[in-house]
Amino acid sequence: MTLSLAYQSLGVVYGDLSTSPLYVYKAAFADDIQHSETNEEILGVLSFVFWTLTLVPLLKYVCVVLRADDNGEGGTFALYSLLCRHARAALLPPGRGAEPGDEDQFSDAAGATAKKYLEYDNADALGGRGGGAAASVRRVLERHKVLQRVLLVLALVGTCMVIGDGVLTPAISVFSAVSGLELSMEKGHHKYVELPLACFILVCLFALQHYGTHRVGFIFAPIVIAWLLCISMIGVYNIVKWEPHVYQALSPYYMYKFLKKTQRGGWMSLGGILLCVTGSEAMFADLGHFNQLSIQIAFTCMVYPSLILAYMGQAAYLSKHHILEGDYRVGFYVSVPEVIRWPVLAIAILAAVVGSQAVITGTFSMIKQCTSLGCFPRVKIVHTSAQVHGQIYIPEINWILMILCLAVTIGFRDTKHLGNASGLAVITVMLVTTCLMSLVIVLCWHKSIFLAIGFIVFFGTIEALYFSAALIKFREGAWVPIVLAFVFMMVMCIWHYGTIKKYEFDLQNKVSINWLLGLSPNLGIVRVRGIGLIHTELDSGIPAIFSHFVTNLPAFHQVLIFMCIKNVPIPHVSPNERFLVGRIGPKEYRIYRCIVRYGYHDVQMDDQEFEKDLVCSVAEFIRSGGGASKANGLTPGVVDRDEERMTVVASGRMRMLEDEGLGGAAASESTVGPSRAARGEREIQSPSPSPTPTPAPATGVRKRVRFVLPASTPRPNAGVEEELRELTDAREAGMAFILGHCYVKAKTGSSFLRRLVINFGYDFLRRNSRGPNYAVTVPHASTLEVGMIYYV
Repeated sequence: MTLSLAYQSLGVVYGDLSTSPLYVYKAAFADDIQHSETNEEILGVLSFVFWTLTLVPLLKYVCVVLRADDNGEGGTFALYSLLCRHARAALLPPGRGAEPGDEDQFSDAAGATAKKYLEYDNADALGGRGGGAAASVRRVLERHKVLQRVLLVLALVGTCMVIGDGVLTPAISVFSAVSGLELSMEKGHHKYVELPLACFILVCLFALQHYGTHRVGFIFAPIVIAWLLCISMIGVYNIVKWEPHVYQALSPYYMYKFLKKTQRGGWMSLGGILLCVTGSEAMFADLGHFNQLSIQIAFTCMVYPSLILAYMGQAAYLSKHHILEGDYRVGFYVSVPEVIRWPVLAIAILAAVVGSQAVITGTFSMIKQCTSLGCFPRVKIVHTSAQVHGQIYIPEINWILMILCLAVTIGFRDTKHLGNASGLAVITVMLVTTCLMSLVIVLCWHKSIFLAIGFIVFFGTIEALYFSAALIKFREGAWVPIVLAFVFMMVMCIWHYGTIKKYEFDLQNKVSINWLLGLSPNLGIVRVRGIGLIHTELDSGIPAIFSHFVTNLPAFHQVLIFMCIKNVPIPHVSPNERFLVGRIGPKEYRIYRCIVRYGYHDVQMDDQEFEKDLVCSVAEFIRSGGGASKANGLTPGVVDRDEERMTVVASGRMRMLEDEGLGGAAASESTVGPSRAARGEREIQSPSPSPTPTPAPATGVRKRVRFVLPASTPRPNAGVEEELRELTDAREAGMAFILGHCYVKAKTGSSFLRRLVINFGYDFLRRNSRGPNYAVTVPHASTLEVGMIYYV
């Protein structure tokens, strides 16, 4: 299995990294340095490439960063959520992420893994396990809001740069691949073919995204393998034929000689050299698709040696060809023997497409994580694979990426500017990862703080050197990722700020169950048949939108369920831990609360399945004696939350059967079959005729609902059975969806900046994004929408 995953990872993870030889030397020798007869510049660049590949992808990512997975998932936001769970440093919208006390909501039987990833160890326990350094770092993070904001901004900057990389990598990979036409066509004619061909390939690449990436592993892996074998064999050929002693450049001494001779020009050329590690972050970001060992095997046994041989071969060829003229003199294709140049060109274009595919998919995953954690406007997320949850497609982001990618390709038209832009995006993500990893070493791994300082000093120094070289080329293309990151950062910060303010208004204006109970006699509230499902972002109390509704229309359903969709910062939540059910008020009021939890890589169920599981979870809560007196004490999987007893309800113990039958007694007589009775299973169904204010017609088709209890289940008492029968009767009558439609406005007296952000920025994003994250596709015929203005 591990070898199979390693094979697949070549097609998904390493396409971008494998195509870097197409443009590294060309970007390094663009304008900053000129190689002389002594070959010191060529060997110096080779030495930098070798040690950069060895220290960053091999030592940092393969040996260290890959171990910092978040329950198998990787990426910038995975590191952030990992840190937030080991220190109360989260600035995510309240109610969307993990909160103190969430660990008590997981049962011992089914939620051990999820509990592990949501628990908050107290400072004393952490100090006992991780030493004083870890406890001190934790206390500093928890006490200073500024540091928490810095942590969130770091995660957002890394994410924005990954999005920028999703724009720039396809452009530079495809454009560099088709640039081989320069050597295969008449002089000057290639300019009329390269740009249209690159744009055509890019349009096709993005147009095919909706088919998904579930075939990438096995179908595209042979392309990458063929490409790696091709460049390694060409490298060996060039080494043997032109310069067998090129291996001497692997000595770090040649880096010193290179910088000493070229000085400022050599330092600026580092911005092109760092492109040799573009795609390294994909090893960590795509960790959830595979596992650590498979990615490590693929890189160390196949990718790393092939790349080293390819770069050595190019250096060997260039060391003997100083008189080549034209912009292609240090390009990849000039070192390819002419007899195989066309086949290599075809393989290179295919490999560039594969590499671009991996980066685009990684961008989709990042956007989904940000959306789940409330840091990005809601977008349509299409899951393209039933087996791999991380393989998704986001139409809006896909077309935005395509337009931006075509814009930078047409605008720059050369690898020099594209390389400068891509290099800054790549090195910024690596710097963010280094900063977050140093905190993970202390807080999560409980290692010495000196080890963390050593990590950030060693790798941070290397990456800061490359970062400075990339940033100095701001006017020569490096401004593109900065502008893209700034735009996406503004969108994320405005959405994050508006979402928090909206939630704070909900918290401040929510009402207690005592207020509702005291209001009932005065308003003369009427209960009608059916289940009322109220979507809310609150996981306690009654939202202001419902109090606004009930004071204007004093009626609601015989069974009322307040449902909160909660995205917890773990990749997956077990189905047995999905539903957290509690009772609001006295038992006879039939008001429940249900918190439905999803990880940021979970796939939501289809509508009918979700509705059944929701009703079954409430029924199981009733059957298990939920809402009993607190004097009995709390049981495992039960937590007190504002005088509500919330219980984790495992799915699958109680089944609900629905069918269409004739109304009245005839339907009741046919509900219990002899086969189920013979197995000892017990059914609970609604009374017939139904004692409701609005009786069903005597004739016609009517849905019949039955709960089937396992044979080993003891017979419920009369009160529980009566409550279950009323639930089945309400389910038969149908489910109505009460949705809140909130308009957020800045309150009177707010500053100009707040009015600008809330009234224009957040309102614009809200009107142009998808609707709220409901668990089901809400049917229009059963929807009641309540409007309300929030002044924040």
